[in-house]
Amino acid sequence: MPARVFLADMRAKQKENLLDKVEKLFRQAGMEKLIAPRDLVAFKIHFGERGNTGYIRPQFIRRLVDRVKELGGKPFLTDANTLYVGSRSNAVDHLQTAIENGFAYAVVGAPLVIADGLTGKDYINVPVNLKHFKEVKIGSALVHADALLVVSHFKCHELTGFGGALKNIGMGSGARSGKQMMHSDVLPDVNPEKCEGCARCTRWCPAGAITLSRETKKAVIDHEKCIGCGECTVTCPVEAIDINWKTEPEAIQEKIVEYAAGVLQNKKGKAGFINFVTNVSPECDCVSWTDAPIVRDIGILASLDPVALDQACADLVNGEKVLPGSRLEGREVQDVFRALWPRAAWERQLTYGEEIGLGTREYELIKI
Repeated sequence: MPARVFLADMRAKQKENLLDKVEKLFRQAGMEKLIAPRDLVAFKIHFGERGNTGYIRPQFIRRLVDRVKELGGKPFLTDANTLYVGSRSNAVDHLQTAIENGFAYAVVGAPLVIADGLTGKDYINVPVNLKHFKEVKIGSALVHADALLVVSHFKCHELTGFGGALKNIGMGSGARSGKQMMHSDVLPDVNPEKCEGCARCTRWCPAGAITLSRETKKAVIDHEKCIGCGECTVTCPVEAIDINWKTEPEAIQEKIVEYAAGVLQNKKGKAGFINFVTNVSPECDCVSWTDAPIVRDIGILASLDPVALDQACADLVNGEKVLPGSRLEGREVQDVFRALWPRAAWERQLTYGEEIGLGTREYELIKI
C-alpha cells in the first residue's frame, strides 16, 4: 500500500505564509497524533556548519516547536557531533555554531541538546542485528526522547547522492565513533610522528587492542584484536589516529539506513518527517559554504514514512530542469544526483530501507 506524502509548494499570500503551510503540513500528515502531554520531543535537525547558509531557517522550526508545546509536549532541538574536525565536533563548538546560525532559544523557543554529549561519548548501543551492524551507537538524547520529529534539508551529497530524512537520522544521530564505523571499512592505524603517548586511546578501546610501545612510548594497534569501532579515532586529542573515509557508496548507504533503524526502533508511532526541498545545493550542509542551488525551490514535504518521503523528494528534483548559474548549467540531465556524483548510487538507501522495513518506495503525493 503506498504511503501518503504531503506537499506544500512555495507560493504564499497574505492569509497563508510559508510558516502557516509548515504547520498545515504537520497537521495533514497526522503528526499531532504523535505527541502526548509531557512527551520529551526531539527535533532532529542540522544546525549547519559555520559558513554554510543552506540549512533550514530557524523560524520554521519555531512554528513547529510552538505547535508541539500547544499539544503538551516538551520540545528540544538536537544533533550529534561530527566526525570531522569542523565547527561541530564537540558540544561546546556545536552549540556555539548553532546559536551563531540563529538557533538561539529566543528564536526557536526550545533548548538545544547535543545528542551524544560533550565529546561524542554519550551514546547507547542499540541492537539492530542487520547486515553490517549487530548494534549501533546512537546519541543518548535521541534514544531517551519519547517522540521524534525529523526536519531535514533535502540536498545533494557526494557519498549518498542526496541527503534527506534517512541520512539525517542515520548518519546524523550516530555518535562520533559510530560515524567512523559508517564511513570506513578499514581498520585504523597510528601515525607515530603525531602520537604523544598520552594513552587516552588505550583507556577508551573496548577491545583492549591498543597498547603503548615500551621502546617508543607510542600507541600501537593490534589489528587481530581491533573491532573497528572508531573510539580511538575520535578520542585522540592530536589526531594521530587518522579518520578513514574508505568505503563503497552502497555500503555506506546501507550502514546509514541501519543506524536509522536503530534510531526508530523505540519510536514506532512516535516519529514524523518533514523535508525542505529548497536551496538544493550540490553538497551537504556539513561543508563550510553553500554553492548555488541546482534546481528551483520545489516545496516542503511531510510524511510518517521516511522512505516514501525521500523517494518523493528525489523524484521531484529529478523532474526539474537545472538552473542557470548552477554547477550543472547548460546540461540536460535525467538524474541530478548522478550528474553531480557519478559513484553515488543513491537508490540503495531507499531499496535497503524498504528491505529492512523502514517504509515503502511507493507513495501517493498529496498537494495541500
